[in-house]
Amino acid sequence: MGRPAMMVIGLDCAAPRLVFERYRDAMPNLSALMQHGTWGSLRSSEPPITVPAWTCMVSGRDAGELGLYGFRNRVVGETGLRLANGDDVRVKRVWDWLGEHGHRVAPLFVPLTSPPTAVRGQMVSGCMWPGGDAPWCFPRALEAEIADRFGPYRADVEDFRADDLDRIYRDIVRMTEQHFDIAEHVWRKEQPDFMMMVEIGVDRFHHAFWRHIDPEHPRHESGNPWEHVGSEYYRLLDTRIGRLCDMGDDNTAVLVVSDHGAHAMHGGFCINEWLIREGYLVLREQPSQPAPLDHASIDWKRTTAWAEGGYYARVFLNVAGREPNGRVEPSEVRAVRDKLRGAIEHAQDDEGDRVPVSVRIPEEYYVQARGFPPDLMVYFDDLKLRAIGSIGSGRIRVTENDTGPDSCNHDWNGIFIMSGGGTAARGYVEGAEIYDVTPTILGAFGVPRPPGILGRDWSR
Repeated sequence: MGRPAMMVIGLDCAAPRLVFERYRDAMPNLSALMQHGTWGSLRSSEPPITVPAWTCMVSGRDAGELGLYGFRNRVVGETGLRLANGDDVRVKRVWDWLGEHGHRVAPLFVPLTSPPTAVRGQMVSGCMWPGGDAPWCFPRALEAEIADRFGPYRADVEDFRADDLDRIYRDIVRMTEQHFDIAEHVWRKEQPDFMMMVEIGVDRFHHAFWRHIDPEHPRHESGNPWEHVGSEYYRLLDTRIGRLCDMGDDNTAVLVVSDHGAHAMHGGFCINEWLIREGYLVLREQPSQPAPLDHASIDWKRTTAWAEGGYYARVFLNVAGREPNGRVEPSEVRAVRDKLRGAIEHAQDDEGDRVPVSVRIPEEYYVQARGFPPDLMVYFDDLKLRAIGSIGSGRIRVTENDTGPDSCNHDWNGIFIMSGGGTAARGYVEGAEIYDVTPTILGAFGVPRPPGILGRDWSR
């Protein structure tokens, strides 16, 4: 038995329904991995968002312990949010533990690896690289090597929530091809024991094209010119996955995983409009047309709560001593929060119909709630509705996203496929969670499980 090796291929937003069912015939390489390995749905983190989900996956920590509640997070002394970056990850990730045990590693394009960190091998930053002169490789010399071979680095697709679908699809394909080209180059030249790549193009594709490829989407138009691109793009992914897997040997285990799934977005719930109507949020002046919530327009002396929109709603209380102009006394926080929670759980839309709502209190849900957690985490209609943070629509429920054209929202389950390298071949399994990936990787390499991490080892 030779030295163990592993490829982890991350497909951001890949949904079980597409991979395991609708497009399986277009994916013979993934089907072969499933046939000879272990596969099933992978329950995502909470919230099921690229940030923090990938970091939960590669650290075995939940979002509260990481202090990461979305792409952006609050900072002390301010009411706004700041974009997360790699400096916000303050725990070791799976490649750090592998490197400490003598294994060569190559994390490529994983979210929250910008700026890149020193590893026992190579690192290429992921989709949140800010561009310009900011570093995107470790070691830094790898940047010129990649650019010379594969052209300017395509970390992400610009403006993927837009109407020029020809351009978006072209950019997604070019980025995907470049990422797999880079991965093949690193595997061939550097011969890492562990390589992990994440393809963000799947997520961008879903947000741009979901209503065109999903016959069950409420705004799907049969016969539209984009119906075929789902099988086309997934066939491309499968071809490139097959090429990459062919570069391994009998000692190489392959993991194909996604951080969350996707399903049709049925519109949005305007959480700040609702807070205004219920008297929790007071503005100095109402906007004349839909616009993002301007914190400068909030009458903080009369405001009890406000929210940030997105895939879910983060509701914050305006707490005295915590917020710059807080009015809720710390001794009253629990009572105010519980009352607000009850009101949200009974929220109605513009027609007076109840909206299915699920509310979490971070301190009661996570191992720890570090950083600046929201006071309430709110999911609408099991993620079929986005949380709309903008105001001025005059409605509680709307049909469109407020950050650009989008017909897809995240779903709770991603995918998990494991095959080869002596790993267990269990066939279809149930109950896999995103936290299982790190202990499974470590188990395949025989590296001891670090204390305090979540998840189970599926490798043996």
